[in-house]
Amino acid sequence: MEISAAIKGISYTPLLCTSLPEYPASDLAEALASSSAFLLKMPGDKSIAVSWWVSPKRTRSYPYARVYNTLAHSARKATVIPVWKDEGRDGDRDYMQWDTVSLMSLLNVYVIIAYYAEADRSSRYPRKITRQRFDVGHVRSRLNDLCSYQSSALHWNMERIDEIGEVAERALAAYSDIAKRLKVVMHSKDAAMARINTLRKDRNEFMELSRRLAQKAQEREAVTVQPKELVHGAKATITIRNYLGGLYYFTADEASVRPDERTIRLVEAKHTRSAPLPAMHDIKDGLLKMVLFTNLSDVRIGSEKYEAKGVLKLTSAIGFNYLLLSDRIRENYDLLLNEKDLNGFEIEVL
Repeated sequence: MEISAAIKGISYTPLLCTSLPEYPASDLAEALASSSAFLLKMPGDKSIAVSWWVSPKRTRSYPYARVYNTLAHSARKATVIPVWKDEGRDGDRDYMQWDTVSLMSLLNVYVIIAYYAEADRSSRYPRKITRQRFDVGHVRSRLNDLCSYQSSALHWNMERIDEIGEVAERALAAYSDIAKRLKVVMHSKDAAMARINTLRKDRNEFMELSRRLAQKAQEREAVTVQPKELVHGAKATITIRNYLGGLYYFTADEASVRPDERTIRLVEAKHTRSAPLPAMHDIKDGLLKMVLFTNLSDVRIGSEKYEAKGVLKLTSAIGFNYLLLSDRIRENYDLLLNEKDLNGFEIEVL
């Protein structure tokens, strides 16, 4: 099933956001090392709710859950994303994509495009690196700039895209230093330089390259069943457009049409084998999809128009029993039900 839709704006009330630890700006390095999301107290009695991505790829380390945890805060929200992450020749290499930046703009989250400057050699895999750390000076400089910035996240993020080639060059130089220091072979420098040259051309080149890669990833995901999904229906591709000029390429784990109601149910599935409910970071990852699905308009299959209904499906191999939940999990589940009612999506628990 191929679905197209639009988003004109985001209206959503999150209830499951974690209470963020607070750090003074001088402790930014400690904050990045200790917390996946935190409140940074900046000069002039200002605060920024900061999250950070381990990898620019959205399917690694639950970056959506990290961003979700900042959404309820009244402070300006920022997320730090590495322009790319190279784990060494035997590991992965992931690059930032335009769709990620555009999605953060939709959520009014300011993107800090950063790069890793320090790492350790893996003790288990000698041809890989681990514990990568950002250039904290670069991140701090951007956060200081953000404190005095007066325009929207959209404008900020577009300006950051215009300098992505420069940040990518710093990343390449940093990884060269890391490789020499740790005596680890990284991925092809020529391939990295080719990507940098594309980034340096202009914003449109970056957008088009990202779009092609995202479409290919969408096509792969549409025919792949993940081990953390317990699904029974057909997958669907969803291509979302918005007034920012962005196109987002997503999949729904299940999609079904109710012709009598002119409704498409878009299901995001999360599964666990050993607990009564999936882990909270899995649930929050799914909730960021609900932020999108509950704000869709002009939803179509071909020329036929429908209303979208987001569904968060939570399944367990041992079965769900509310009475067997711990007090903490029961409290979170009750909040989840309230969030569902406030924002107009459905929950299926099996």
